[in-house]
Parts: sequence; structure tokens; C-alpha cells
Amino acid sequence: MKIGDHDTAGAAKDSGLPCHISIVDDDASIREALKSLMRSVRFNVDAFASAEEFLASERVDDTACLILDVYLPGMNGFELQSHLKTEGRDIPIIFITAHSDEASRQRALKGGAIDFLSKPVRRDTLLKAIQSAAEY
Repeated sequence: MKIGDHDTAGAAKDSGLPCHISIVDDDASIREALKSLMRSVRFNVDAFASAEEFLASERVDDTACLILDVYLPGMNGFELQSHLKTEGRDIPIIFITAHSDEASRQRALKGGAIDFLSKPVRRDTLLKAIQSAAEY
């Protein structure tokens, strides 16, 4: 998937960073904080409380980078990653989790994730991972 310029992406347009980011996290405060951060660097962003909500949205096809929690009610992050891959949707994924362990990290990365970050996620670390997604 080619990611890059979008008229309203501002800084994202000039830097080659993804122009549309989707966030899937069941914690409303995390969703809002991440949305605020993404908007502050002028990305278009949508946030979803579940994998099912994301899959039912119109954003699946234009998501250039997916910030995804591991543990979600219903379909978890790993299951969403697998589902997207099975459907041929090659969306760069950055996993975030409050319950980081090496086995989960390896599972995410072997499944093709760009990065696996622990909550709370540092701004610079997340933006660096998004830059990696742009190079995906």
C-alpha cells in the first residue's frame, strides 16, 4: 500500500508519513489521547472501540497505518491482524499494550507488525514507529 500525500494531511504530506491513521483501543481515554496526538501532527485519524467496529467502518480501505491494542473485547488485536492478512489487506500495524511480554511481542512481529509498544506510549516513540510504517 502506498502511503503519503493527502491534501489535508499538512505535515504528513510533506514528510511522506501516512495520511490516515486508525486507532483501535477499548480504553476511551487512550483513544482520545492518541487521536489528539495524531491531530496535533496533522494526521487524519479515526478511533474505534473494537476490532469489529473498525471492520464495519468505511476506514478499512483507506487506513495507511493502524494503531492497535492487543487485548480487546471480542476479536483481539492478533485476531484482527490475522483477519486483515487473510483478506489481503496489507495495513501496517503498530501494536500497543499495557500487558507487554516477549511472547506477544514476537507473535505481533512475526505476523508482520511494524512495532510493538508498551503503554504508556511515548510520543516520539510512536511517531518514529509511524515513520517506519511510511517506509513499509
